[in-house]
Amino acid sequence: MKKIYFLIFTFYFLLSISCRQKRAGNPRVLVYTNHTPVADATAAIQALQKLGDINGFEINATDTNNLFSDDSLSAYAAVLFLNRSGVNLGYMERIALERFIQAGGGFAGIHSTAKTYNWRWYGRMIGSTGDSCVSFMHQEYDGGRVEYNNDSLTAKNAGDEAHLKMVLNAIEYAIGRYRPLDYTKATTPYPPSEDHFTKHVMVTGTFYEPTEMTILPNLDILILQRRGEIMLYKQQTGKVKQAGFLDVYFKSKLEGVNVEEGMLGLSKDPDFKNNHWVYIYYSPADSSVNRLSRFTFENDTIINSSEKIILEVKAQRDICCHTGGSIAFGPDSLLYFSAGDNSTPFDEPGQVYVNHGFGPLNGALGHRQYDAERSAGNSNDLRGKIMRIRVHKDGSYEIPAGNLFPPGTDKTRPEIYVMGNRNPYRITVDQKNSFLYWGEVGPDAPDDSLATRGPRGYDEVNQARKAGYFGWPFFVGNNYAYHQYNYLTGVSGPAFDPAKPENHSINNTGLTELPPAQPAFIWYPYAVSPEFPELGSGGRNAMAGPVYYTDFYPASTRYPDYFNGKLFIYDWIRGWIKVVTLQPNGDFEQMESFMPHMVLHNCIDMEAGPDGKIYLLEYGTGWFQKNPDAGLSRIEYSPIVTPAAAAAAVVDTSASARGPFAAGYALTQVMDCKSCHKEDGVSIGPSFKRVAEKYAVDKKASVYLSQKIMKGGSGVWGDVAMSAHPDIAQKDLSQVVEYILSLKPKAQSRKPKT
Repeated sequence: MKKIYFLIFTFYFLLSISCRQKRAGNPRVLVYTNHTPVADATAAIQALQKLGDINGFEINATDTNNLFSDDSLSAYAAVLFLNRSGVNLGYMERIALERFIQAGGGFAGIHSTAKTYNWRWYGRMIGSTGDSCVSFMHQEYDGGRVEYNNDSLTAKNAGDEAHLKMVLNAIEYAIGRYRPLDYTKATTPYPPSEDHFTKHVMVTGTFYEPTEMTILPNLDILILQRRGEIMLYKQQTGKVKQAGFLDVYFKSKLEGVNVEEGMLGLSKDPDFKNNHWVYIYYSPADSSVNRLSRFTFENDTIINSSEKIILEVKAQRDICCHTGGSIAFGPDSLLYFSAGDNSTPFDEPGQVYVNHGFGPLNGALGHRQYDAERSAGNSNDLRGKIMRIRVHKDGSYEIPAGNLFPPGTDKTRPEIYVMGNRNPYRITVDQKNSFLYWGEVGPDAPDDSLATRGPRGYDEVNQARKAGYFGWPFFVGNNYAYHQYNYLTGVSGPAFDPAKPENHSINNTGLTELPPAQPAFIWYPYAVSPEFPELGSGGRNAMAGPVYYTDFYPASTRYPDYFNGKLFIYDWIRGWIKVVTLQPNGDFEQMESFMPHMVLHNCIDMEAGPDGKIYLLEYGTGWFQKNPDAGLSRIEYSPIVTPAAAAAAVVDTSASARGPFAAGYALTQVMDCKSCHKEDGVSIGPSFKRVAEKYAVDKKASVYLSQKIMKGGSGVWGDVAMSAHPDIAQKDLSQVVEYILSLKPKAQSRKPKT
């Protein structure tokens, strides 16, 4: 009898605990209908409300992100997504949903396949591998309950009982026992707000085409200038002086040809405190090579006589483009440096069949500079590669184990670690695991031609955990393949096979069969990327910054632990910095903006200093010239919010300055236009005044220029391709064109005399 009483007591005791744990009132479900057609959303909400009335839960529908915060979501038992809505959440709203699930909330997804490249947590939750989903997922996930159906709830099926039963099952599973949320179990942190950071300008208006920098242990900074100077920023005085000079090839003798060679790459030795060595990758004026050398730096001076020539990469000169040139060391003191493909991306003059911004594959006799198969696709050539070597004290070097081709392999160079690069302009090495990252500046085709030529252009941010072939010039982006193409007849052949790429160019001196192509880590076109939409649209110039580890730096000056183990990337033209969260094995997890309101003037190098602050070297907003906005800055963190720490760009939009065309002028300053065009002056593209003069009496100028801005292209003002802007709003486009045409000479504005 006592045993029976004990069991009864235990049963009611546990029941009372269970009742006390249950939340009061009916469960509330937040239905997110963003990007759902109005008719479908209306029918779905009405059907869900009826289900709720019958089954004891309440429905609250929204098509905005406003309710995705800890405070708002804590009032709900579950969240229901309809029609691929999940990928439309902003970064902070995504964090709120993750924390809601981790606190014990539920999720029901009734939507078709969603691209989840840029939100892997969400992909794992619904069973997505990036661009495809399982048809059904029912699981406990990260502290919550999830049911996903690769289906939809629309005006057509909202009255179907069987369909509604499926939806009801998903909602009820997500609600579960309706227990209180416990946010102490939420593990996803919110980032520190932007107003904790300040961009501190150290130098401006001094540099003449700065390229790469290296920060010394005492916080002095060496900076290369493309035309030959090595400049030194003195931390104690805040002044800049010249520390050295090399005679370099930086300008072609051919009229109308721009070149990118000169002073290209710079890094201090890992043991700089003791040996005072620095490494420079440069283009000597007297030899058609790009040269990696080591110099001694003493008494604030680069000692030219100390030069140890380590390695040379042959170069074809008086053409443009793609030098690469970045230098970085790994934690094991191995030296990495990059070399571009040294190939012309432009259409060859006088030819019927040309590149049109696709992979340059012209293997016909006499067209070598239009054939990247001879360089990036050539295992026996150092161009279009990232090399990895160990430098000895005497300046010689050895090949470390694990490079792409073992020493002695026929038709290969053993220095190659990564091959298949177009222009790996800035590289970095993770200082804990030796993963290599680089930004790959991609080709210019604005649109796909998948049946005949290949994919549109993409920039890439890449990761190499080991040696590999990364595709160029046969593949770009996520291993999107180019077609074989006969430049004599204009006939396309089959697409290249990323599993077994083959190089049959007559200019190839290396292997015919190449290693399997590795897809990009992150990739994005001129248009908004379906996979990584937060990268925006417009011109592209991807760069890789450091992987940040807080334990490397003093506690008083380093950034918060939130950034520990994250990769910084940036874009020279678009003017953003992003922070990439990596999974423990190095896989991409997610990406967020870093100081999105900070103004950048074409950031060309980024490095974490010994103090844990990020330093920025800005080239300035004009090509091949001394820019007043070129400079050196550092980003400082304060645990105390600093007012106006990240002010937006200040541009002259006053009526007195531009009159009715102020809005159009302002748009050219905040878009990427100013990277290639000035209102009046020389840059890589024509000045807006020259454009206005050319089309001053052309009645179709507005339509033509609008199409040119949207679609990009080259050939009118030279070979340099103009970035496409396919996602520019029509109103903005009209204002930009009106501003440009307003600059035509007054004499041409008047009607000609009859």
